[in-house]
Amino acid sequence: METAQHELENNRRVGARFSMAGRKALVTGGSVSIGREIALAFAEAGADVAIQYARQADIGFGRGDAAEEMLAAIAGCGRAGIAIDADFARPGEPTRCVEEARHKLGDIDVLVVGASIQYRTPFEEVTAAQLERQLQVNFKATIELLQAVLPQMRRNRFGRILTIGSVNQIAPESVLSVYAALKSAQHNLSFNLAREYAPYGITINNLSPGLIATERNKWRREDAAAWKAIEADCSPMQRAGMPAEMSGAALLFCSDAGSYITGADLQATGGRHLAWSAPATGR
Repeated sequence: METAQHELENNRRVGARFSMAGRKALVTGGSVSIGREIALAFAEAGADVAIQYARQADIGFGRGDAAEEMLAAIAGCGRAGIAIDADFARPGEPTRCVEEARHKLGDIDVLVVGASIQYRTPFEEVTAAQLERQLQVNFKATIELLQAVLPQMRRNRFGRILTIGSVNQIAPESVLSVYAALKSAQHNLSFNLAREYAPYGITINNLSPGLIATERNKWRREDAAAWKAIEADCSPMQRAGMPAEMSGAALLFCSDAGSYITGADLQATGGRHLAWSAPATGR
């Protein structure tokens, strides 16, 4: 009986380190895939959560009700949740998103920058429209979001910011050259700002997933044999990660458990970032 009680107390102490009770979080790209799992983990840890989503993108994924489903999941955790339909391809929308989240939830303690787009296009065929849209959504919107939350975080002398990068920062694909470059730029921005804002109790970190089975690459899984070959080549683990496997790292960075971590880039890649040669696949 005493042993069971001791284990219970230990579990409570460990859980307290990862608690987000009383926090107000904004997760962009929070209706599906990695963003959804991070937002859900925050709600389970006690935070009220605002999610940004783009309804047209969710409809394109065949997930038109994803935001509503996410709100129901947050409510199921006993937390307040709001969904903000905002197209980050339009300047001003990131700022509006933060203002709406703040109006409905209160000051934002935690920001996860997860919304992004990509075009799988050979570099010489990248169009001006593709370049501008990726630049706006994947980088300019990040700057807008940060400029909208950092003054309030600095006044409150507390903040947790997590940008979602990509293994493409260090292991690029030729058809994702612009996407990789902008993820690298976002990481560099977070790295620079981490030093500047550390004295104010604000941590800024970057999480770089490897190949994850998301809504965006669902089309690649339609051919099971082709997907299996892609997985074999993707990392030493020879499998794709699942969106939920990114949520633990996000919780570490955004809870008190990560209070002394800033300016970090965590490669959650199944080992893809290591010096590694993929096995022969016969292709």
